[in-house]
Amino acid sequence: MSENNFDFIVIGGGIVGLATAMAITQRLPRQRLLVLEKEGEVGTHQTGHNSGVIHSGLYYKPGSMKAKTCAEGAAAMVEFCQTNNIPYQRCGKVVVATSEAELQQLEMLYQRGHANGVPGLAMIGPERLRELEPHSNGIKAINVPGTCITDYAAVAKKFAEIVVQKSGQVRTQARVTGITVGQDEAIVRSPQGEFTAKYVVNCTGLHNDRVSKLAGAKTDLIIAPFRGEYYDLVPERQHLVNGLIYPVPDPSFPFLGVHFTRMVHGGVEAGPNAVLALKREGYRKFDFSLRDTLTTLAFPGFWRMATKYWRQGIAEYYRSLSKAAFLHSLQRLLPELRAQDIRPGGSGVRAQALDRQGKLLDDFHILRTGNVIHVCNVPSPAATASIIIGRQIREMAMDAFGVTA
Repeated sequence: MSENNFDFIVIGGGIVGLATAMAITQRLPRQRLLVLEKEGEVGTHQTGHNSGVIHSGLYYKPGSMKAKTCAEGAAAMVEFCQTNNIPYQRCGKVVVATSEAELQQLEMLYQRGHANGVPGLAMIGPERLRELEPHSNGIKAINVPGTCITDYAAVAKKFAEIVVQKSGQVRTQARVTGITVGQDEAIVRSPQGEFTAKYVVNCTGLHNDRVSKLAGAKTDLIIAPFRGEYYDLVPERQHLVNGLIYPVPDPSFPFLGVHFTRMVHGGVEAGPNAVLALKREGYRKFDFSLRDTLTTLAFPGFWRMATKYWRQGIAEYYRSLSKAAFLHSLQRLLPELRAQDIRPGGSGVRAQALDRQGKLLDDFHILRTGNVIHVCNVPSPAATASIIIGRQIREMAMDAFGVTA
């Protein structure tokens, strides 16, 4: 077999692609596997801009892929961190209702958490909330004591190390420029050469729709990039937050709202907002790509989505441009916070699949066309559940392609 011939090619060296590659090499050690990553190292985009929360599974509709994978994925991620000496902390989380109007939604979240098997859940009053988070403000809250934080960039690098240890290959600086899918194999082209494989897995996140088209798939989806912007608490005010403090999410809006996250290497993040990014890898406020912007604006689903969420969208942009507005949102959870307590922090861009009807896909969405599997939509909690998602994609491939160990 030629050195450029493989059984599996995984396109995309983020945490889900690497988890998939690791799962394949662990179960199918005789299969030759290659990971192609366009950047100079793995885990540089969604994985490397992740706040590091190992989610519990509280928010997701029972029976959904998110719900089925999150609690199991959280346990697997903690075990992986312990086994591989990757830093993690069990810091706990509270989801705080600050008004009577939020109590019904809080109760719904509590019931979902129980249905999804989240361990240790407790509905608590303001006295217990003050014991856990003395500076928070709320009339009722859900305590999620098992929630952890970690470093997902470090996790992704360890996944890549394991792939190589199991005789897989990981090649960086290998942007995929073309894919020709035949009946028995696919040819994948990159600046590092042409590679052939019996099976391909497309885990390209922010560029998934474009790589899907390269492979001839018709998914009727585009990736709508949403930038989340954070502030950091200044060091002398980080004591205001012990763990994670979340609001009750707005059920009409597909994002969780601004919250406080203690980071595993120190510091506390406050945010994010959620604004449509004008560049798929646009981490700065005014980053712009004509191609990316036109792709979004030319898609009919974008205008249907904009019609539905225009009020929330304007509010998110205003909060992006106004520190005072951002601070006001944070003060709902932490009334003591003042403008001098926060300073601009990092950001991330979420790869969110959008269909032609204007629906932002909520659940994970993975499909197969021929001998290619496309991981079309894996937003949060994909990092948490990545080990389990990787195993599921491997099993999907084994069943669909008749691969045996």
